[in-house]
Amino acid sequence: MSLSTQPYKGARDFYPEDKRIQKYEFAVLRSVAERYGYEEYDAPILEPLEIFLAKTGEEIVNEQTYTFTDRGGRQVVIRPEMTPTVSRMVAARRQQLSYPLRWYSIPNLWRYERPQRGRLREHWQLNVDLFGVTTTDAEFEIISLIDDVFKRFKATPEMYEIRINHRGLIDFVLKDYLGLDETERHDVSKLIDRMHKLPDGAFLTELDALISDQRKAEQVPEKLLSFLSSKSIKDIHETLAATPSAAELKELIDKLTQSGISNVRFDPTVMRGFDYYTGIVFEVFDTHPDNNRSMLGGGRYDGLVGLFGVEPVATVGFGWGDVTLTNFLELHSLLPPLPSETRIFVVPIGEDTAKRIDGLVRELRNRGLNIACGDYRKKLGDQIKTADKKGIPFVLIVGENELREQRYVLRELATRNEQQLDINAIESTVKAWAEVHAGN
Repeated sequence: MSLSTQPYKGARDFYPEDKRIQKYEFAVLRSVAERYGYEEYDAPILEPLEIFLAKTGEEIVNEQTYTFTDRGGRQVVIRPEMTPTVSRMVAARRQQLSYPLRWYSIPNLWRYERPQRGRLREHWQLNVDLFGVTTTDAEFEIISLIDDVFKRFKATPEMYEIRINHRGLIDFVLKDYLGLDETERHDVSKLIDRMHKLPDGAFLTELDALISDQRKAEQVPEKLLSFLSSKSIKDIHETLAATPSAAELKELIDKLTQSGISNVRFDPTVMRGFDYYTGIVFEVFDTHPDNNRSMLGGGRYDGLVGLFGVEPVATVGFGWGDVTLTNFLELHSLLPPLPSETRIFVVPIGEDTAKRIDGLVRELRNRGLNIACGDYRKKLGDQIKTADKKGIPFVLIVGENELREQRYVLRELATRNEQQLDINAIESTVKAWAEVHAGN
């Protein structure tokens, strides 16, 4: 029986052309994060299971984690997300670190779930977290950073929408405004979190099953639906609009709008599934009709660091998976051409030439050019086809005359433009080409 050539279900092989896309995306993500003063960190892919059991959420732990018992008898999880890990790291050095603390990472994550568009079992995810800021200045900075990432990918505001809510406001609605008990609040909040994934009518059916007849007599379903259909803070009941949570939302939305981020709006259905969120939460949606879904999300989680036995730290952060990012860029035709990192394919003509080009190749590499060498035993046309197939932009043809005169034939494959140049001109020509294509 032959072995399968397919990767593990829900994971991907990255051939060089796929890796170029990932490298391009990660370079943009790193560039924007570091422009805002964030520093990169990393951590082991394995974590003790208990740090996810503590606050992540039962669905993630019980249904979507890869867990096992190691040889030392420890319960271990392959990290499904990064927030508990970064909280552990901050807690470990709670007193030594200087705040505000700005950290980011692009870790490899695993979740056991049904693979579908936008969701795979293995993915990479940009995580950006700001520790130590208690005001909405933190949310403003984080969302501004996200908006700048979209701009760096050349996305326009109508391509995506930033939707904002507040867990404090939801808690007030369910507990104080609607009078639901603790069990009802938990179940209804989980239902709201997945309401957009439900078929028409299913939300009301499930809501009806969750609340008591007394609550129905008090018109709780009608009041909840009225709140959830609100498009603006101005639309919600005056009792809700007077809460501190609503005031924070209005302050943030006004601040973002005034800064030029116009595609932001209040959405009371944004919940975020994790139990650790304590304040403002947000998601960014693709507005394309073929992919009208959430691409990334985050919010405030002020209590998670405190679970590790230290003083809590006010924190706002988000996660953005590479699968939804790539889908967005492809759908909106925002992925630029990405040529090979190899700039020149050296084609030696004849065995004697092949033995004598080492010095030329070494000098070009010493000048910062990425060089691959062809096989002199193949025909010139076949070697050029090889370079073209690999996506290498230039071919350098070297024969006896070129070595003697120290002037070599440089052909740009895309334009078929061919010049006879010395080594200095080769360097300047290829580097000038690279500068023009640097945005790629």
